[in-house]
Amino acid sequence: MLRFVTDPDLTPRLVADLIDCWAEATNAGGAVGFVPPVTADDVRPTAERTFARCGPGGPDHLLAGFDEDGAPACWLVLADNGSALRAHWRWVVRVMVHPKHQGKGYGAALMRAAEDVAREQGAEALHLVCRGGTGVDAFYARMGYREVGRIPGAIRVGPGDDREEIYLVKMLTR
Repeated sequence: MLRFVTDPDLTPRLVADLIDCWAEATNAGGAVGFVPPVTADDVRPTAERTFARCGPGGPDHLLAGFDEDGAPACWLVLADNGSALRAHWRWVVRVMVHPKHQGKGYGAALMRAAEDVAREQGAEALHLVCRGGTGVDAFYARMGYREVGRIPGAIRVGPGDDREEIYLVKMLTR
């Protein structure tokens, strides 16, 4: 059973666990900002910048799902878009499920929890971007996200391996 927490206390232990989850998710093929293989040290600078924007006083919110042992099993960030004209929506970024929990429905539970948190924050829509060629856009479609655009070749995962950047949106008020 997952227990979701918005803006948990980012203790050194939790930060290390979240970074480990990020590296493990990447190395299992997750498209979360890196190309495998990566180590926790590779992920740490980006993670620290991400977490610095979360929590009290920050514009973004970390949503973490903890497993029965109290370890982070999945997490994402609901990010502010930086514009008063767009204050009614949030970006969903860094969506990941630890590989040992893949196939348990944790990703869907995480996305539903994100919708609840976003609604509580007054958001009317969620936007996200995913990497083409991974098939994850089909997961988001099942979660009610609608594709609104693609940018060919926007993501270069390696020499000669350019991927589309796929933009998706889910309206929360309908």
